[in-house]
Amino acid sequence: MAKIIELRIRPKYIHDEDYLRQAISKESRIGVSELGDYSIIKRSIDGRGKHPKYVLRIQIHNNNEKKESPSKAIYNISKTDKTIVIIGAGPSGLFAALRCLELGVKPIVLERGKDVRERRKDLRKVQQFGEVDSNSNYCFGEGGAGTYSDGKLYTRANKRGNINKILQILVDHGAKADILIDAHPHIGSNKLPNIVAAIRSTILNNGGEVHFNSKVIEFGMQNDTIERVILENNKVVEGDAFILATGHSARDIYYLCHKKNIAIEFKPFAIGVRIEHPQQLIDEIQYNQKKREENLPAASYSLACQVDDIGVFSFCMCPGGLIVPAATSPGELVVNGMSLSKRDSPFANSGTVVTLDENPTPKDVFGGMNYQSNLEKRMFDYGDGSQKAPSQRLTDFVNKKVSSSLGSSSYIPGIYSAPMHTLLPSWIYKALSRGIYEFGKKMKGYYTSEAHVIGLESRTSAPIRISRDKDTMMSPSCNGLFPCGEGAGYAGGILSAALDGDRIVDLTLEYILNK
Repeated sequence: MAKIIELRIRPKYIHDEDYLRQAISKESRIGVSELGDYSIIKRSIDGRGKHPKYVLRIQIHNNNEKKESPSKAIYNISKTDKTIVIIGAGPSGLFAALRCLELGVKPIVLERGKDVRERRKDLRKVQQFGEVDSNSNYCFGEGGAGTYSDGKLYTRANKRGNINKILQILVDHGAKADILIDAHPHIGSNKLPNIVAAIRSTILNNGGEVHFNSKVIEFGMQNDTIERVILENNKVVEGDAFILATGHSARDIYYLCHKKNIAIEFKPFAIGVRIEHPQQLIDEIQYNQKKREENLPAASYSLACQVDDIGVFSFCMCPGGLIVPAATSPGELVVNGMSLSKRDSPFANSGTVVTLDENPTPKDVFGGMNYQSNLEKRMFDYGDGSQKAPSQRLTDFVNKKVSSSLGSSSYIPGIYSAPMHTLLPSWIYKALSRGIYEFGKKMKGYYTSEAHVIGLESRTSAPIRISRDKDTMMSPSCNGLFPCGEGAGYAGGILSAALDGDRIVDLTLEYILNK
């Protein structure tokens, strides 16, 4: 039987094979000459103490034992004449399509935006010229919001499905194998587009369909059963069942569901700002060293506290990252964070947000979404009509002082000095300012004038939940419609969305076969 040990080693030795074998031999009490093959099955960093260390969980294989190769998913050209229409080509939609092919069912994927290559041109337009395409932006398009937002792959959704399966599929399509072992894996926004395109090729090469510029504007229903969807170009697409995987910013889909009497409800979400520090400062705080040691990644953090029963927490932390404009319509100002694979930007940024647990207008299911939208418009209207973002030095924000000057930022459209303490609703400002003060106690050096508050971080998760039965995962008010992923309110990030898409197909097929 394979033996498992744990090693703690200095970063300078992480790529030293001779050192590792000596250390494994000593810890396992197996002579170096008798030591067989080994695998690192988990890798993390412990930044506590005087020197940061890698923590490695290692599996030692017997000399006569063959190391198992990971199994690859087998995709089949459709075995039946049944089709599942998938609305949305984000993580949940793409992984639902792959699962369809595993089961021999034809997927038809409809995406309102463009493929990853064409989408990139529209991202440049919003970055450089402030032009927002309402169907092709940082949220809409092939791969969904995660494609150009760092590609973080960690989740707490451990009971929702086979995480290793999802990670292995990503590796099979071009991701580095490191994501299989890292405690906080990520791919990077420069690498994800090629992986997403490779997944699309797998879908097409095995009998599926993927259609871009195919925005769904109507559901064709008969006796509370969905039978077809109508696209913006009046094209009709029929199917045996429909998976709705449109992402957390597809407000038109929520309105369409409401119009068709498909059950939806307010869902708690979070609103706040992006806080950007120099990465070197975060490294000093987290690693206790003036200069980051070789082989250590850019340091990250995770912070949370309660302020008068309101949760304040860091969200989507991007070490060595960039802040990007994430509006989905003209006249909005929304920011988000991303990192490239090397995480080598001189800046670190994180959403810092407060929870909106109750609907501001309880009699209106769109109360939370309207609250979100109105704040985005308010931030935009305060500016000059571009995607420049209002900003304040962190210490000035807490002290309700307009900054007389600002430092540099990774945000390409630019930042300008603004009274963020008055632009935000008073309850959000109060919770954030006190939370930031508490974070400064937890991370000595976090509370500094070198950091900037940049607004608005508002697309943390869906403000609406599209109801589904907990056993069948189908809408209780529309037969054949299966709400899925982050936009439906059942996931939060790439990995959990992919897991939701993967598992929903089995129940969708069960519905089709029992009709």
